[in-house]
Amino acid sequence: MRYLHTMVRVSDLDRSLEFYCDKLGLVEIRRVDNPAGRFTLVFLSAPVDRDHAVETKAPLIELTYNWDREEYGGGRNFGHLAFEVDDIYATCARLQAGGVTINRPPRDGRMAFVRSPDDISIELLQRGASLPPAEPWSSMPNTGVW
Repeated sequence: MRYLHTMVRVSDLDRSLEFYCDKLGLVEIRRVDNPAGRFTLVFLSAPVDRDHAVETKAPLIELTYNWDREEYGGGRNFGHLAFEVDDIYATCARLQAGGVTINRPPRDGRMAFVRSPDDISIELLQRGASLPPAEPWSSMPNTGVW
């Protein structure tokens, strides 16, 4: 068995791509428009996996956009997506500057949580050892849920 992808339903494809690509830094690998089924699939990869996503089948995120409007509940049974980052403080600062709320700040220099526009919880983990505690993150309170 090999992990292939995680599918996330999105209600606004442009808004979701802005979050996942422009703010989080993922890259679009391929797109499938299915007029008969009235949906679009967009497959995203971490930048480090971009060149290998097709050959080695690196794990992907599949954004599923159904053309007919539908409201999706924020069921906590999904859990979260997790990404390893080179510098958790720089990543959180970039996301925050882009208008993303840091729900669980990286107080420990290791882990943070944010949410996508469709309320999907995203865990960010520091690559390697935790960074030393630093402000403003050390004293920043949690916001909302993750």
